[in-house]
This record gives sequence, structure tokens and C-alpha cells, in this order.
Amino acid sequence: MKYYIWTAGCQMNMADSQRVASELEKMGYRHSDSYREADVIVLNTCVVRQSAEDKATGFLWSLKPHKESNPNKVLALMGCMVGVKGGKKLTRTFPHVDVFMPPSEPGPLVDFLVARQTEEAELTRRYRLQDEDLSLVLPLHEKNNLVTAHVPIIYGCNHVCTYCIIPARRGIERSRPVGEIAAEVQSLVAQGVREVTLLGQIVDRYGYDVPDGPRLPDLLRVLNDIDGLHRIRFLTSHPNYMNDRLLDAVTELPKVCEHIEVPNQAGDDLVLDRMKREYTMAQYYALIRRVRERMPEVSIATDIIVGFPGETEAQFQRTLDTLAELKLDVVHVAMYSPRPGTVSGKIMADDVPPEEKKRRLDAVNDLQEGIVAEINAGLLGRTLEVLVEEKQRGRWRGRTRTNKLVFFEDNSDKDWRGELVDLEITWTGPWSLRGSLPGQQPLVPDDQPLMISLAVG
Repeated sequence: MKYYIWTAGCQMNMADSQRVASELEKMGYRHSDSYREADVIVLNTCVVRQSAEDKATGFLWSLKPHKESNPNKVLALMGCMVGVKGGKKLTRTFPHVDVFMPPSEPGPLVDFLVARQTEEAELTRRYRLQDEDLSLVLPLHEKNNLVTAHVPIIYGCNHVCTYCIIPARRGIERSRPVGEIAAEVQSLVAQGVREVTLLGQIVDRYGYDVPDGPRLPDLLRVLNDIDGLHRIRFLTSHPNYMNDRLLDAVTELPKVCEHIEVPNQAGDDLVLDRMKREYTMAQYYALIRRVRERMPEVSIATDIIVGFPGETEAQFQRTLDTLAELKLDVVHVAMYSPRPGTVSGKIMADDVPPEEKKRRLDAVNDLQEGIVAEINAGLLGRTLEVLVEEKQRGRWRGRTRTNKLVFFEDNSDKDWRGELVDLEITWTGPWSLRGSLPGQQPLVPDDQPLMISLAVG
């Protein structure tokens, strides 16, 4: 028995798909790279932007003939397209779908498969033996090959930023118990994972929904003590909850990386107010200063939305001026897209023309390319610790503690995957670095630079 999972969207969706795969692995299913060979097909969807929803809908309709010619196959739809209220309306639109799964909830699919195959007692018996198992089981092709993994620690969101569909689709905040998270991380480490990224829509609100419950700094201290785990990251933060206690934990705990993701969204107070971000630019500047005072080597990532309703050219210029002054390491930039069910989608006119949105997006990207090239140039000749993730096009690749991508070569047969290595940086560019092992010749750039795509958040 085989399964195929198609995933769109953010890191939380990736983690949700991993959880579905784990439950299917426990039931005896095995991963397939082709939906045509799979007995169970799962589409994990995103609706943050219309293009993502259109892509999921198109793929879902393309599967209808496949499902009709293979009626015994199970087709499941998951994620923000379904939302926390389930798929009642979607059942009429997509009658060929067997199971509708809210975000982060593999249960409906598991229940469907167990109920459908009650006559196959072995499947049910095997799964029920795992009922109290908090571990996350990786597919066979990922065991001892997957170095980094995402671990959700809080689901949903209680904020109502006017552009954001997430609270409506993922529900209110629900923090996972510390013991459950620790057990999952321990199980991942036992399968070869060496770095985890803790996820939440507002990750530093972890525990706020539990009276007198533990907070993110407490969780970080617990995970820091897990043997075999090399690094811990977390995203995405909100400026209002990046407090000194959390910064103390990042500074004091050796496994927590000096890389902070804290969205700004816009550089103008009036735009921030219309977005209902609940902070001012003065407060954001003060936060960045505070972070850098505690961690001079820190890298900082942010999110920017261009073309929000009513954003004038002068207001956009203030965003550019902010980025030019703060010189952040990563900027995830996106053009505003009205979403049904959001405040901005209901009451604000989408009055910035598409071509102007694209011009503003390009301006941010052009500015940021120069900024990060300058930042990375300062690393030339330094020796940095790199966690090696995989081999790509004959070169090993990994990341520094500050999330810089580094490539290096090694002609030996050594498998560096999951190792911490010290590399001397011999070349820098805006999107990646190149380094060499001690005593080896520097890696000379070729005519085809290695590039990475920036995630949009």
C-alpha cells in the first residue's frame, strides 16, 4: 500500500504533511513519488493567495478522471482550503473527494481508512498499537537522510490582521503540551534529524492560551537538553511578543540559533494601522536595536507586503527607506492579494494597480539583493560552523547558525550529512556562500552560480 502527498504553502503545511505521512507509515503505507501509483492521495492546500488556491483547485479537478477510473483509491483534501469548519460546502463542489481534513488534523483520514478496512484486521490492529505513540515516523526514504525538520508548537492565531485569512482557516490558538513536542523531537533525532524549526503563526505566543502555562523560552530550555539535537530555530515571531525573556533564552542556550524572523509588513505607521499590526515603526526599530545589542552576530528576516489598499508612493518609499536603514538579512516580499473573508477583502478597495504592485515588489528585491550581498561580503575569510544537510550537484550544502546557505566540495567518500563542520568562507554572493574544509583548496565559482529561491511569507 502506497501514499502520495502534494503540499502547497508555508512551513506549517509542510509539517502537517509530515504528520499525515507519519500516521500512514504507522498503518503500514509507504511513500510514493507518483500519485498514479498511490492508494491514498492527499492534497494539502494553501489559500493565502489566489494563485495558490487556483493551483490546488486545478490539480484537484485533474484528479477527477483518475479517481473515476480507480474508485478504490482514496482522495483526501487537507489544509486551509478546507479550514477548521470542515468541508461541508466542498463536498458538493468536489464529490470525487473521499475525505476532507482541517489543517493539522490527520484524524479524519486515519478514521476513514480504518473504517473502510475493518475487514483487514491487521491494518486496524497495527494502528491501534500506535494509538498512544507520540513519535513522528519518517518515511523510509527520509530516515537518516533528513537533517532538518519542522515541528508545530502552536496552531491557529488570535490576531486579526486585516489582510490575513489564517485565523478563519486555522482557528484560534492552541498550544501543544511540552511533553508531546519533546517526544516528537526526540523521535526525529532518533531518525537522523539534527535541527528542528519550531512553528507557529505567531510562534512566540506559545503557551499564552494556557493559564500559567509554559512559554516559548521554557520550551526552548527543555529542547536544548535533548541529546543528539544540534540546533533549534523558531518562526514566525510578532514584534509585540519578542520580549527580553525570549531574547535571553536565544542568547543563553547553545543550541538555539541566532536567527530571528520578525515580520514588519510595511514601513509606514498609517499602513500598519490599516493592517491592524498593533505596533508602530518606532517600536519596530527599537526591537531591532534590542535584538542586535544582545546578539551582534544575529541575522534578521522580515516580511513585507507591497500594494496594500491605500498605500501611496510616499508610504511605499518609507518601506524602502526602512529596509535601506535596517539592512536586514532576508526580506520575504509579496504583492497584496485580497482574500475572501478578510477585513481588507471585505471593506478595502484593492486600489493599487497590479503593474504598480509588481514595480514595488521588484524595487524591494533589487534593494535587498544589494544589502545582502554587502552583508555576506563581510563574512569572506571567516570560519563558520555549518550543519550539512545534503549533497546537491556534486557539492555538499548546509547552513550556518545564522541561516546562511553554504556550499563546499569534498572528493572523499565521507558522508557529511548531519555533521557540524567548520568552513573557511572563500566566496560570497547575495544568495549563498562557498567554503572550504581546513587544508583544502578554495572552491572556485563556476559560470553557473548556485541560486536559491526565497520563500514568500
